[in-house]
Amino acid sequence: MKFIHWVSGALCGLVLANGAQADQSPAAQAEKPLLQAGKQTLFQRVLTTPGCELADTAGAKGKAQPAFSRFYVYKREKVGADEWLQVGPDSFGKLSGWMNANCTVDWKMQLTLAFTNPVGRDPMMFFRDKDAVEKILNNPHPETLVKPLQEQLKANQPNPEILAREPDNMVDQLKNFYLLPVLDSDDVFTDSGFQVRVLNVASVTEQNKAKPQASGAATAPADGSDGKTDEQNMMKGFSASVVFVIDSTLSMGPYIDRTKEAIAKVYQRIEKEQLLGQVKFGLVAYRSNVKAVPGLEYDSKMFVDPNTVKDGKDFLAKVSQLKEATVSSSRVDEDAYAGVMTALDKVDWTKFGARYVVLITDAGALSGSDALSSTHFDAAQVRQEAAYRGVALYALHLKTPSGAKNHASAQQQYEDLTLNPFLHKPLYYPIKSGDIKSFGTMVDSLASAITGQIKTAYSGEATVGSALGADEKYAGKEEKPMMEDAALLGHAMRLAYLGDKQGTKAPPVFKAWISDRDLVKQNLPTTEVKVLLTKSELSDLSEVVKKIANAANEGMISPDDMFASLRSIAATMGTDPNQVKQKNATKLGELGLLGEYIDGLPYLSEVLGLDEDTWKSWDGLEQEKFIRRLNTKLQYYQRYNQDVDRWISLAPGSDPRDNVYPVPLENLP
Repeated sequence: MKFIHWVSGALCGLVLANGAQADQSPAAQAEKPLLQAGKQTLFQRVLTTPGCELADTAGAKGKAQPAFSRFYVYKREKVGADEWLQVGPDSFGKLSGWMNANCTVDWKMQLTLAFTNPVGRDPMMFFRDKDAVEKILNNPHPETLVKPLQEQLKANQPNPEILAREPDNMVDQLKNFYLLPVLDSDDVFTDSGFQVRVLNVASVTEQNKAKPQASGAATAPADGSDGKTDEQNMMKGFSASVVFVIDSTLSMGPYIDRTKEAIAKVYQRIEKEQLLGQVKFGLVAYRSNVKAVPGLEYDSKMFVDPNTVKDGKDFLAKVSQLKEATVSSSRVDEDAYAGVMTALDKVDWTKFGARYVVLITDAGALSGSDALSSTHFDAAQVRQEAAYRGVALYALHLKTPSGAKNHASAQQQYEDLTLNPFLHKPLYYPIKSGDIKSFGTMVDSLASAITGQIKTAYSGEATVGSALGADEKYAGKEEKPMMEDAALLGHAMRLAYLGDKQGTKAPPVFKAWISDRDLVKQNLPTTEVKVLLTKSELSDLSEVVKKIANAANEGMISPDDMFASLRSIAATMGTDPNQVKQKNATKLGELGLLGEYIDGLPYLSEVLGLDEDTWKSWDGLEQEKFIRRLNTKLQYYQRYNQDVDRWISLAPGSDPRDNVYPVPLENLP
């Protein structure tokens, strides 16, 4: 479990100062916070602003609290013209003291944002007024308004419309959780055809009191240099790990041998250029379920851990026993996701700045709903696990003639799997006819390109403004798209690495309006929205989704029974009977099954929007896909519940039951 604290590279943490002594009396323990207006289960929550004080009694002087301390509201009381709040760190009766409501903001939805990697887009601007953002988005040529603003900020010229600008380097929320709470949201449909969220957010970072900065100003190095030398020195610690995940079933022998050959050649280059400490290779092999076919020997197996391999000779020795299987699997698809998850879970990726997993296969992947799947994950789940670790996924798909019937479905899986959050495109590269020569050239090119990028960064030749170039020696016509992607991805990873090393902070602004997409390149997201769910909320969500999935299974047999069953479930769960029995309650969202913590979230819910007529109109295949998507989300929730490292305490001293997990909005039902 994580506690939020003041850290370099993170937004204002939520460490509560020791204010007034908490009331530990039995009466206080029995109290509950006030409910939000119109809600039956959601309590009132507030966030503190800079200068907010916690006092023993209403109206008294108190101790200053860090900005963005989250408190639950237990009482509201007037003292003169001001309203005062009795607050506590959790919802289980622990009281901390009183604070003036004027220095807090309501936080109805526990939503927060994470910045995406800024490569390929302009730095996000934080606007004072909502109208300024909407004016740009409603303009058919937004670049005419954005370009002058960006030029002003680059020249360190303050603009009254803009409170701050996103840093050039990446602010990594995965390493140091920061809170960028969403206070309000609205949608704008642009001329480019995109639905863009305009978000009212709060943000504040710990500032250097000796050197306050103007809004939007860039930070200059303390020694007066241009910062390039510091960046070059930092990049000397930049290293890469490339783990090949290869299908080792029947027919894969030639590709296994060619991969070994490619890595051996790259290691010769690495050793010659004295980069053994900067570039490491690993290898995982996978097959399929050994219970179904014991002769397969293993489902997935780590042959080489990049953290322990010494050199090319050591690598080849470790993979000397890797051969193709001697028996066939029971399915056409293999357990590819097990291989990728082995690489993600068994490698310590924190030691590397650039992180790559390269999947090599001639078959599709077992779906998460397949009984033979060892992970019960689908592509999207594996992709999210890779994103959490900062690992880029590649897929080299051997489209051999024997697997022609499987090509289209496998391509769809691997394009989903390798959809890269930095480049906003899949890193999927098919090899026509499974040609061994073309495959060899692709593997040579990719391995050499990554090695060349590390050499360039390590030697100090690259700067923040330049992408790391691909190795032109290996770039042919077929490999060019992959090499261009590799160059852009290397640049994105370098920005993330520099952001971490430089302690890049989020913009020092308190309350502002932003766009969740680039104002000009509106296909590029600037933020990822996450909802902070407590243990009880996640448990409730999991239970309800499970009940909906079970009812949907029954509904495949008798479509009329699905909604009748769910109405009965809603009644037994204590949902408001008046709501459940409404004749117009034909949508799942109107049955009151899902908790109030879902209400008002800025996303379109596939589950809440499903109505009885639509369900009945679907054929069996479409209904089955819906059920599979529900089961996939259940797998997410189970993994979240077990993932102790990512649960966060929003306030020291709060009850662990109020710890939260940052769930991506896309993983809600």
